Amino acid sequence: MGSDPFEKNCLLEKMAALTFSKLSIGYRAGHVTHTLFEHLDLKLEPGTLVCFMGPNGIGKSTLLRTLAGLHPPLSGNLPAVSPETIAIVLTEKIQSPNLTVRELITFGRYPFLDWHVALRDEDAAIVQRCLAQVRMEALANTRLSELSDGQLQMAMIGRALAQTTPVLLLDEPTAHLDLNNRVEIMKLLHGLARKEGKAIVVATHELDLALQTADRIWLANGKNIIRGIPEDLVLNGAFDEVFQLKGFDLKTGKVQHEPFRNRPLQLIGSGHYYLWTKNALEREGFEIRESAQETVQIRDEIWVRSAGQTFSRLEDLIRSFA
Repeated sequence: MGSDPFEKNCLLEKMAALTFSKLSIGYRAGHVTHTLFEHLDLKLEPGTLVCFMGPNGIGKSTLLRTLAGLHPPLSGNLPAVSPETIAIVLTEKIQSPNLTVRELITFGRYPFLDWHVALRDEDAAIVQRCLAQVRMEALANTRLSELSDGQLQMAMIGRALAQTTPVLLLDEPTAHLDLNNRVEIMKLLHGLARKEGKAIVVATHELDLALQTADRIWLANGKNIIRGIPEDLVLNGAFDEVFQLKGFDLKTGKVQHEPFRNRPLQLIGSGHYYLWTKNALEREGFEIRESAQETVQIRDEIWVRSAGQTFSRLEDLIRSFA
């Protein structure tokens, strides 16, 4: 979509019509109907990254496939979708490892070609733009079998982007990736939503990244979906209700530690040195209070105990309490 105003206006017009009402989702096995979600009213808004979350097996993949028109709904209003409307990235493994990155991304243009299946100049330009968007220009001629998991996932996203659709659905795009790749993919998706006006829905278990990058959360709760911005769902307890987190405090974003030392400390400082020092001391069993007889002060990357001892390393500070 780039920065062309006419192109972006057309995309927003497409988006305005894409709503799902009274949607029930599930599957039928013989005469038995298994309902996963029912009576859903969903709207995909332009320029928005949605993270779709919930417990394992609740039906996140089935809902994405239904929205993409790959799985029939049990009932409700499912608007007509096409390769021009929705692109989807699923978890299935690539069956053609000898394809190059460029060839894989080119597949995203095939629904728009005539029976000659010959790329036009505009198609080649779109493929090149998608290579740049997923930062794989240098790997364009590399075979898929030679890519890392993170690079392969980027190539799959590039193929979906080549469809130039207003809606992009992704099923667990960061699964089994290291932290750098997970962050890179989520930042890429957030940027695409913002810069190109796409509506992007990501089914994910990455709670920490979702809280920091999603514009909205869809939180699966039984056969319903709770919707809101991440901060509201943290503060109103929706995440705690759905996930029943054990030992993790969403309001602080930290694992809860037991102050087993029975030794309160007052920590004086600010910035990231304060945050990481507090984390280390709480993990080691200290209770951090606003006021305590014993203090630790952070001064210019040096730790100073109330007894006058100074330390240039946090580990040495902690050992001094032994």
